[in-house]
Amino acid sequence: MQRYFIPPEQFGEDHVLVAGEDARHITKVMRGKPGDKIIVSDGQGRVVLAELASLEPDSVTAKVLESMPETSEPRVKVDIAQSLPKGDKMETVIQKCTEIGAASFIPFLSERTIVQYDERKEGKRTARWAKIAKEAAEQAHRSRIPEVRQPLKWKGLLELFQGYDLVCLCYEKETGAQLRDIIEPFASSLGREAAGRVLVIVGPEGGFTEEEVSAAEAAGAKSVGLGRRILRTETAGMAALTCILYETGELGGA
Repeated sequence: MQRYFIPPEQFGEDHVLVAGEDARHITKVMRGKPGDKIIVSDGQGRVVLAELASLEPDSVTAKVLESMPETSEPRVKVDIAQSLPKGDKMETVIQKCTEIGAASFIPFLSERTIVQYDERKEGKRTARWAKIAKEAAEQAHRSRIPEVRQPLKWKGLLELFQGYDLVCLCYEKETGAQLRDIIEPFASSLGREAAGRVLVIVGPEGGFTEEEVSAAEAAGAKSVGLGRRILRTETAGMAALTCILYETGELGGA
């Protein structure tokens, strides 16, 4: 069944209003008709089953039939901090990590970031990333849309660490602690019902400098390896997120 995210203000007591591009998708692509059912979410956890009532090209009204439980969101919230990669790699990171279960995305600039950051153009790019997150959340039948934040500088990212239960810095030169060494005891400490917040930090194509790693560890991060193979910057976050959700019981794990 097709799922759509709409702003909370488009929820009424017994109806929902789907407008704009989503309405055109219902009428033109899905060829919806009165009586068809859709799932609608406000992107913040409220999910309802609704029946199409009236359809216009840019506006669709649907009657709310029942509220649905929020069962698709991981209890452990994992945010992905990604150093801005080249080309459209950030789009891949957002799309795939949203499908897997990321809670939010924090783009950032580090010493070896190759991308030329232009603050004047960043609004358009961030809006596109948010759209990709929305579409991926719909496809994955999630009840919340991951937030895509404005890019931060390295120092600004370090200041966020205190808001997390665990911060993992993915570092290709780490020969000691591997991700599983950190996640297994963390998952055990949570128990089966408790929630938690984890930040996964992924560096740019050239990796982190030793100074950045030292600064992150001093701020409370755990430097971890992701196995014997060197992963691309757009792959590392997906691998780490999948491992964390598995170990915390979200993918059939503990």
